[in-house]
Amino acid sequence: MNLTARVHDLLGEAARAYRGRPGEQAVRAVTAHLAEPLKVAIAGRVKAGKSTLLNALVGQQVAATDAGECTRIVTWYGYGDHTAAWADPTTGEPIPLKATVPVVLPPGAPVADLARLRMELPAPWLASMTLIDTPGTGSLAFTAGARTERFFAQQSDGGTVDAVLYLMRQLHSSDVDFLRMTADATAHGGSLVTALGILSRADEMGGGTDEALDHADRIAADYRRNSRIRSLVHTVVPLAGLLAEASGTMDPDEFAGLRALAGAGHAATAPLMVSTSRFLDPARRTVVTTAGREALLRRLGLYGIRFSLRLLRDDPRLTQEQLCGALAEHSGLTRLRTLLTSQFAERRDVLKAESALRVIDAVTGSDGIPAAGALRRRMEEIRVNAHEFTEIRILSDLRTARIRAKAQLARIERVLGGEGTDVTTRLNLPVTASPARVREALDAEHAYWGRLARHPLTRPDLARAATVALRSCEVLAARHQVTGFSS
Repeated sequence: MNLTARVHDLLGEAARAYRGRPGEQAVRAVTAHLAEPLKVAIAGRVKAGKSTLLNALVGQQVAATDAGECTRIVTWYGYGDHTAAWADPTTGEPIPLKATVPVVLPPGAPVADLARLRMELPAPWLASMTLIDTPGTGSLAFTAGARTERFFAQQSDGGTVDAVLYLMRQLHSSDVDFLRMTADATAHGGSLVTALGILSRADEMGGGTDEALDHADRIAADYRRNSRIRSLVHTVVPLAGLLAEASGTMDPDEFAGLRALAGAGHAATAPLMVSTSRFLDPARRTVVTTAGREALLRRLGLYGIRFSLRLLRDDPRLTQEQLCGALAEHSGLTRLRTLLTSQFAERRDVLKAESALRVIDAVTGSDGIPAAGALRRRMEEIRVNAHEFTEIRILSDLRTARIRAKAQLARIERVLGGEGTDVTTRLNLPVTASPARVREALDAEHAYWGRLARHPLTRPDLARAATVALRSCEVLAARHQVTGFSS
């Protein structure tokens, strides 16, 4: 019986044991959650770029991104065949809203009485991942930030967020405090770190020069090497949010404006690129109107405009689709999507099983009926015996330096699925590797970790990790019908 089936059976037993009691609702809700798409929350300080990231991932401008604090209510974006929206009050039935994008509350709507907004969209990305936009922390509107803290606090009492994307412009002590809170709420013991750190507005780093993203890459790399940060987030990646958003939402008029500027020549546009004020100066006449330049600046920022013009001048035949593809790649959006797929979507069943076990933990801990003890023992048995959870615990111990493996760190994290769970990623092979090459690499990995686990000079903590890596090789071999190892 696989992990999901075992967890499903445990939830059924818990639902029967808590029938008619408060815990039954939480158990039944998380049972339904097992079959749903991943739920990924987007969080960060005010104006960190949360709504811009949401739009970039969805490929539509579904969230407002103007200068105000746009997100005052936790807003869920899921897949639907048609665009629809609702406001869910804290008590009572959902209130249908006009299906506008972005969603807008009617005048006089009782914001304080609303638990959340929900929107369904026919966007392909949302078929595999429900995105949850949360109000910015550190908000001048205290109630908005309090909603976010309350939302994440609820996760420790049976909430169903599977992962968190946390945006930061630079790491403040308040960011660390918030990440600790989300880690406590969405983790149990040595569970997988399910937060991904995003160094947002990367195009503004180092003064927004042409080297801004290189500068952001170096900062993100420093954060990834920091053991304190590694214990709170899976990794840290830079993102130029405006470029990422534009890659999926640029319209033909904006592309035409960029092409016209590129065609005007470097000498004509160089004076405009010195600063935003010069770019918008109506006294500086060019092939694009002042209003058109304002639209481009809102869309791409000065860095993004400069980058787009370079591409269009290097290849005058570049299409809008090709330019948008380059923006997605350069902005960090392509890398982020890959990370979300490899680290979260591929671990969907494990993440959802972990969410379910957290609910069992919370329900049995708060309502100690006679059956609670047996339910908790079955819960712990699943945690201990499921190899997926064992991998996660070892990954967590490696990231928090409870296991020291400097020489072997990158290799063991990769084999345990720290870079992705598919067999070629774990074995550091190209995706096109032949079955024979997979068998050869599996045999080599199995032999390596076996020798390390058995060596008399291997520290006990590292030997334990090596034994788990050895077991991972055996699980992969069974999954891919590889029989027998040479060692």
